[in-house]
Amino acid sequence: MNNIKYKNVLITGGAGFIGSNLALKLIQSGIKVTVLDNFSKQIHGEDYQKSELFLKIKDKVEIIRGSVENKADLRIAIENQDAIIHLAAETGTGQSMYEINRYSDVNIQGTARIFDILANEKHNIKKIVVASSRAIYGEGKYLCQEHGVVYPLSRCDEDMKKGDFSVKCPICGKTVAEVATTEDSAIHPTSFYGLTKQVQEQMVMLMGKSIGIPSVALRYQNVYGTGQSLSNPYTGILSIFSTRIKNGNDIQIFEDGMESRDFVYIDDVVDATVSALFNEKANNEIFNVGTGKGTDVYTVAKILNEKYKSNVNISITGNYRLGDIRTNFADTSKIKKLLNFEPKIDFETGISFFADWVNSQDVKEDTYEKSISEMKNKGLFK
Repeated sequence: MNNIKYKNVLITGGAGFIGSNLALKLIQSGIKVTVLDNFSKQIHGEDYQKSELFLKIKDKVEIIRGSVENKADLRIAIENQDAIIHLAAETGTGQSMYEINRYSDVNIQGTARIFDILANEKHNIKKIVVASSRAIYGEGKYLCQEHGVVYPLSRCDEDMKKGDFSVKCPICGKTVAEVATTEDSAIHPTSFYGLTKQVQEQMVMLMGKSIGIPSVALRYQNVYGTGQSLSNPYTGILSIFSTRIKNGNDIQIFEDGMESRDFVYIDDVVDATVSALFNEKANNEIFNVGTGKGTDVYTVAKILNEKYKSNVNISITGNYRLGDIRTNFADTSKIKKLLNFEPKIDFETGISFFADWVNSQDVKEDTYEKSISEMKNKGLFK
């Protein structure tokens, strides 16, 4: 690994799930890592110093408790750094539809503050890697028998009320088939979170080029694995389902249960990010980071129920959330070609690792119903 240029690396949001694992990987290579993190209660609980994510990196990296919302914190964090891996972001798709100002200020304005410093003040930054998201694709890439490749917009509320959750061709209105989404696919997010990630990614790529700092955007798919928050109801279905099952609560699956996601294991995400940082072929490029395979939500629930030896009821409710997509899985040929990256952990193996880890953890409070109530009150849950 050629790390001569990047002896000091700043990870914004570095105490989170991805950031903490990434920090450990970098320090194994002799890199000095600085973490800037606000230790959000939503992720770390009431006392962040007791959280597993904090304890994982404590005394191993330099920790700055601060926020990308504060320019003074950013100045301190950026000083003497050689590279920035920008992970700091609010990440709840559903929550973003009513926490508009917070998501905008952290995801968009936080990134703008970084570049305001880089464009106007002295620094040593030689490269930036930003965590983008598959959410920027919206419904992603589909194939219509009549019109070929199409990029459908949000599904129709009236169709979903009738139990029709399929994706339709935007030209003829017929049901279309999903195909792997390539990096040159249309960008049209269906959630405010996705919109903020689109702006964040475009800002990094535009401003990096403008001020001469090589930049890379990584469009992470659904990241999961050991160590992710089990108490954050916005963190992903594996954690949500696990916490509900461990509390003996039934699983209510939205739509018809066939909506699917590309689940990529944390170790593979870390490897892809490290490769993007140190491989100069990544400079000024955008990459999907996923497995290239989709797994439906009903299958996920069944597997977890079996892994936990539980008999909680799994029901298909037909309910749906505005802003949710039907399916999206990544075309990973570009990252394989340029960076020689391929995921090593398939979903069957990864979910076994994850479930074994959950079985070793204390049962966390299930706050899922509260998050659903919030969405119902905002008219976003049907």
